[in-house]
Amino acid sequence: MPNQPKPVGDPELDKEIRALIARQGGGHNEEIVADLVANSLKLLKDVEHTGDAKVIQIALRELRYAFRLFAPYASIRKVTIFGSARTQPDKREYQQAVEFGRKMVDAGFMVITGAGPGIMQAGHEGAGPERSFGANIRLPWEQSANPVIAEDKKLVTFKYFFTRKLTFVRHSDAIALFPGGFGTLDEGYEALTLMQTGKSQLMPLVLVDKPGGTYWKTWDRHVREHILRDELISPDDLNLYQITDNTDEAVRIITRFYRNFHSTRFVKDLMVIRMHHPPTDTAIAALNEDFADIIVGAPFQRIKSTPEECDDEDQASLHRIAFGFNRRDYGRFRQLINRINNF
Repeated sequence: MPNQPKPVGDPELDKEIRALIARQGGGHNEEIVADLVANSLKLLKDVEHTGDAKVIQIALRELRYAFRLFAPYASIRKVTIFGSARTQPDKREYQQAVEFGRKMVDAGFMVITGAGPGIMQAGHEGAGPERSFGANIRLPWEQSANPVIAEDKKLVTFKYFFTRKLTFVRHSDAIALFPGGFGTLDEGYEALTLMQTGKSQLMPLVLVDKPGGTYWKTWDRHVREHILRDELISPDDLNLYQITDNTDEAVRIITRFYRNFHSTRFVKDLMVIRMHHPPTDTAIAALNEDFADIIVGAPFQRIKSTPEECDDEDQASLHRIAFGFNRRDYGRFRQLINRINNF
């Protein structure tokens, strides 16, 4: 029978969990919910410290609520804006964030920010509350959301940074970083790390400076003169971000990323690339030649929608190519996306 929970180990407990799910009227992902219930019961024996149990409890509660909040807008592209909460409205960076938020909405995107003041409020001002999401964090200070998003239903407040950061990355199709402090740099490095290691979808990551500014140029110089020079990253990893001091260019970087490319998904040993326009035979031959260094196994080839993508029904009409990816060189994969967008 479809969508039946798998046995959780103890037949009697499994029966009771199935009955509990049925009593709730069933619903989505019953197998996963059954496993969550079974693992929650294991906390009775496995986790003694109340504080540890509360971390699990609150994290589950926060993620469930956040996923429910974003679900009605799943088909709309979103850009997350990071930057300092201390940036004042008279600063050029603040005004740029307002411009950027407005221009991204004009390009069909919605805007996510951390819901605080400074750059976060500027992004919401540009986007407007109807096209904005807020992912606030409880702190001893800056506890209240900015006035643009404070009364909106698309606001969620987190206790934990890790659930908040997961929400940012999970629901973003692009990230823009304006100058900021430790938190901004933390979000930027985390996004880079997740893309570099294949733990998140590749997406445009643009670092926006004020006109003539050197904030991100100085950061980039540090990356190149220390991290890259000491061979702590690959030269191709530099493809994972771009720097500009022009909001129009920042918007172009993001929208061009999705000009043809749509998304990716692993299906068994194949990396499936979904796109709006099909490649020619010549283009596929060029990919096999120019990106041979990242192919392991099957070469680039056209494929149809796979049964494993049944939960992505809205993407069934997209064109697809697939190949055996080495699952390592995501900086090179970023170059591959640029090539696909030139088909």
